Parts: sequence; C-alpha cells; structure tokens
Amino acid sequence: MFEIKHTLCPSCSVGCGINVILDGEEIVGTFPYKRHPVNAGKNCLNGRNSIDNHKSKFEDVDLDKAIADASNEIKSINASDVSVICSGNDNVEEIEAIKEFAESNGFKIGFYADDLKNFEDVASYDEIAGADKVFAIGDLLYENPLIGRRIVHAKQNGAKIYALSKNENAVTFNIADETSNSSVQEFLDAFIDEIDDSSVVVFNYVDAAEDLDKLESLNSKVLPVFSKPNTKGALNIIDPKSSEEMEELFDESKLLLVFNEDVVEEFDYDFTKISKIISFACCENETTKIADIVVPVKSWLEQGGSFVNAMGEVQNFNSVVESDNLGIVEVIEELNK
Repeated sequence: MFEIKHTLCPSCSVGCGINVILDGEEIVGTFPYKRHPVNAGKNCLNGRNSIDNHKSKFEDVDLDKAIADASNEIKSINASDVSVICSGNDNVEEIEAIKEFAESNGFKIGFYADDLKNFEDVASYDEIAGADKVFAIGDLLYENPLIGRRIVHAKQNGAKIYALSKNENAVTFNIADETSNSSVQEFLDAFIDEIDDSSVVVFNYVDAAEDLDKLESLNSKVLPVFSKPNTKGALNIIDPKSSEEMEELFDESKLLLVFNEDVVEEFDYDFTKISKIISFACCENETTKIADIVVPVKSWLEQGGSFVNAMGEVQNFNSVVESDNLGIVEVIEELNK
C-alpha cells in the first residue's frame, strides 16, 4: 500500500518541502509538497532526485564492530592529532553534539561553508521577488532553481536583473538585463551606484574573502545560498574555515573523523597523507571509499531533526522510514562511553 510522508529536501539550503512516496517500507519516489511555503508545489531536478543517495546505503556492515573499532582508534591517538569534520549535511542537533564531542575531548574541529560566511540580516525569498533590482552572483536559475524562480518573479514584476557567472552560457543570463563574466569584486564595483535599499544581492559563490566584506558593506540586503541544507544552521554554532584553513587542518591531523561530509570530493588534497580516516556517513561517497573505518549513520530520511534554511528559518522534519542504524548523536554517545 502506498503512503506519502512529508520531509525537507537536502539538496541545498533553500529549504523546499518534498513528499516521499513509500510502498511499505520501500521509498519509490518523490513529488513536490504543494502546501509548503518555500516551494509551493515546485521541486528542481536535485530535489526530485534527492532520494537517490538513499539507494547507496551500506550493506552488511557490522555496526557494533564499526563503532568499537572507531572508539579504539580514537583512544589510541593523542587528542591533539585528532580533527573532527562536520558538515552542512548534519542537522542542528547533530552539529551541537559534534561540537560538544570535539571540545570535550580536546579535538580540533573543522567546518567548511563553501568559503562563505554567516550574514545575520539576510533577504527573504519574498524580498527577492519584490525587489526593484536583483544582482545574481552564480547561475542561480540553473543551480538553485527555486531561488531562480523568485528572480523570474522579480523580472515579471518589472525588476532589472544583473547577472554574474563564470559560465558564459549561464541560464540566468537568459533573463538578465546586464551580464558579466568578471570577478565578483569587478561586478560589484561596476554596478555599485545601482545597488541600494531597493536591491537584493543573491549569491552562491565568491572569489575571495574580500568579496564577503564587500557584500557586507552594501546598502542592499543580501542572501547567500549554500550548497548544503543546514550550512546556515551550522554557521550559527561553529565558525567556518576557508578551504586553505581546512587543508592546514588536514596537514595537522593523524586521525580524521568525518561526519556526513565528502572531503575527498570537496577538496583537492592528498588524503593518503593522513594516517587514519573514520567516516560517519549515511551513504557511500568518495570519502567512505578511502576511509579506514566506515560507521553507517541514519540519513535525514531516517530520523527527525531540524535544518536552518538560507533565510535563517528553522525547519523541523520527521523520519520517513525506519533504520537499524544509529543517528550521529547516538553514535557520539556510544563513542563517549
């Protein structure tokens, strides 16, 4: 018998709702959650495919042994040589537990937020649609379509659209009045006289830390859009590191504890230099393939929790399916014994 359960899309920080279709305990598909206030019945391709990673879950892993092996490895190495990596894929409750675990044991902690940072006063999605001018940094119509939808609404409402992308064929260019392939600094400088309190600047990347300072100094509201669902929530709890700082952390580590992050995919770094890697992950990724120990953990579909979306709204979600695995909070409780 088919059943429908509501949850959140984990594909980026926009915070769209999705419906998951179950045939018994088997997930067989998704479709948009029409009454969800963020996406109102629309989902992008990433959202529709968000359950795919659930299909690459670990089979035939002895969970008790994996946790015991991880615990023994952690206890065998000096705390100063251990680094804990958390992620915007972790929910708020998991981030809090990971931070407490690292600090109480004297471990270093690393969190990467796409080289972006926390902006306290950000634009809402409705403010994008209602702006007189929208400055889009990144191909938002292609990469974050539900944000792109608000930019299209702004255009339909008479707004002027300024678009910057490294891609000369960016989809966002199709609706833009002004386009650029320049650096972020050059783009902002070129239109600085146009950016005012009737404008919104939306971005999903920067070229350098100086760009963040420039964005923070603007007279308009801004909205950073992150690649992971709870990056904003993590930023409220942990200070992020730049990509260079993360690589310095890797250099200092003999044991890397990676919680729901694919560091191998994320960073151009030789991870064979690190003596041991333990990956706590809900599904297979490039990091689990090279990890010395893999501890399977519950995915967002298998537990309740909360994400903080790009606007700063806390969004709660419930489990959709049952799992024999433990969540990250429960795994940390076992490691602390």
